[in-house]
Parts: sequence; C-alpha cells; structure tokens
Amino acid sequence: MTTGADFPGRMPAAFSATGSSSFAEFLQAAAPEYLPGRRALPPGDLSHASAHATTIVAMTYADGVVMAGDRRATQGNLIASRDIEKVFASDMYSLVGFAGSAGIGIELVRLFQVELEHFEKIEGTPLSLHGKANRLATMVRGNLSAAMQGLAAVPLFAGYDLDSREPGKAGRIFSYDVIGGLYEERDYDGIGSGSLFARSALKKRFRPGADADTAVKWAVESLYDAADEDSATGGPDLTRGLFPVVMLASADGTVRISDAEVERLARDVIGERSDYPGR
Repeated sequence: MTTGADFPGRMPAAFSATGSSSFAEFLQAAAPEYLPGRRALPPGDLSHASAHATTIVAMTYADGVVMAGDRRATQGNLIASRDIEKVFASDMYSLVGFAGSAGIGIELVRLFQVELEHFEKIEGTPLSLHGKANRLATMVRGNLSAAMQGLAAVPLFAGYDLDSREPGKAGRIFSYDVIGGLYEERDYDGIGSGSLFARSALKKRFRPGADADTAVKWAVESLYDAADEDSATGGPDLTRGLFPVVMLASADGTVRISDAEVERLARDVIGERSDYPGR
C-alpha cells in the first residue's frame, strides 16, 4: 500500500474513513492482496506444494469446551513438521483449529483473530458466539478459488456461549466445509485425516457433563487412537517431548493446558495401551 505522494508518511485515507466493523471487508477494499483467497495462483493442482496439518478434535464438558490438535504436518509421504501448532485462542472465550494446507490455515487463524478484535474495538462489544462462527464461514468462503486448486484449509471453531441460559450447555462446536458451509455439532467433532478414528474414540468415551480433567484426557486419548491408525496424525513424541496442544474455553476465558500435564496424560494413555494393546 502506498501513502500517497502529497502526504509522505501518512496512512492511506482508507484507514481513517468510516467503514465496516469487519477487518476482512476493510482489507478487501484497501489491500485485497493481503487476503489469502485474492492471490493469483498458477493453474493446476497445488496440493503437493504445501504442508498439510491434521488432526483436530473438540468436545463439550460441564463448564465449556475443550479442543486439541496433534503436532504433525505432512507433505506427501514425508513429515514436513513434527511440532506445528494447530489450535489457538481466537479471542477470550473461543478456540479455533484447522486442518489442511498449513500456510493457509495459519494465515486464516491470524486474520480471524484480528477480525474479532477489530469488531470489538469498532462496535464496543464482542460478537456473539454464533456471530463469530458466521464471520469465520465468510472467510473460509473467500479462499474458495485457492481451495479448488488444492490449497484448502478447513477450521473447527468452538467456544463458551456467554448468552447461554442452560447450565452445562454453554460449550458449542461449529464445523465447516471447504466452501464455507457452517454446521453446529453436538457434543464432539473432529476434522483432518485422522478425524474418523478420533471421533470413533470419542463416541465410546463421551458422557455429557464430564469435568475438565476427564474431557482433556478423552481428547488426548482420541488423538492417540487417531495416530495409531492414521500415518498423517502424530502421536505423543516421548523422545522429543512433543505432545498435543490442548485448550479449554469456559466462563473464565481460554486457557492452554500445560505441556507437563498433557505429557502426564499421554504417558498414562501409553501405559494403558501397553497393558492392553488391542484396547
């Protein structure tokens, strides 16, 4: 972006003009080249050109929602990264994770975080949880052209609904498809190549009203089961000290479970599987 020859060093007029509370809409008008979906790409399938991230799970518990993701990114049959992070706090009461093209996914998450912060600064109040989910759907839809060429990133969004009036029902989970379709899920969900196995594990374990400690253990266990069946999902790496990223969203805000606690839970799961390998 240029500042203009008449007033060198000043911000463009778009930055001071009255406009939308959406940062993505502002970028579309002022600097569309910074939006992932607006970049010109060469023709053809580009899926081989970037690292891909898997697997993310989310589930509700008594006081909110938990989200966890493994640490592996793959590029074809190679491990592109062993310590990528795919789960983030999108704001004080919500979490977002992604699967798919890693570069696009990280950029999407960062833009979404700014989108929510920008809205709150302009409007003086945060978006509702469903409003946040809708904003993310619009951003996913904006990457459609790149997704059709293999550079797709699909998010999983979850959070604590401040407007909920039902005890134990404030945790909500939203999934998306590659064209921005938005779907609210019940109890638990997963995305990425290992999600089939992770969801199957959660299906057997999940019970409504579980406490945070139990929900975190189920999340770690489901990712272990996914890694046991899916080569693109990374299991606990005891040698390098790499374990899933696990976060909670509740009325107290978002918090990341410490690596030491996740390691303890992962070692418990490995111990249980060692005693009963077919379990």
